[in-house]
Amino acid sequence: MMVVVVAMMLVQEVVRVLVYQLNYILYLVSSLHGMHTKGELTDIDNLSEEVIENVLDSFLEDLKKGNLEFGGWPLMLPSYSISKVALNAYTRVLAKKHTGMRINCVHPSYVKTNINWHTEVLKVEDVAKSPVMLAFLPPSGPMGCYFDQTTMAEF
Repeated sequence: MMVVVVAMMLVQEVVRVLVYQLNYILYLVSSLHGMHTKGELTDIDNLSEEVIENVLDSFLEDLKKGNLEFGGWPLMLPSYSISKVALNAYTRVLAKKHTGMRINCVHPSYVKTNINWHTEVLKVEDVAKSPVMLAFLPPSGPMGCYFDQTTMAEF
């Protein structure tokens, strides 16, 4: 019985830490530890699929060599974090390419999914307002932007 109680306490602590880490990802994505890559991905005028691919290739090379910290990459959930950075950057590329469409990306919030062991902070129904709001943007609405829930945020 004592083993079960200790195991449950350990699982609760792991979930608490994971919740903290997932909420912290937005900070990691926005700062990227001052890395040169942030400049490449936020330079909207020169952003292209090739630039994004080069950044991802650089990340993969450092990941394989175990050089994430030296390269200035995020250390908590690095692959997940970089995938979100790439998604945000690619959103901008698509928005430039398809000017007749409203193409944006959204971080709906902390949702019950496999990555967080289905810990229930918000249900999918609770965060649906973000993508619905973006779906109903007027033709003059923003393009190539990143939204934190329903608020336009910096890349």
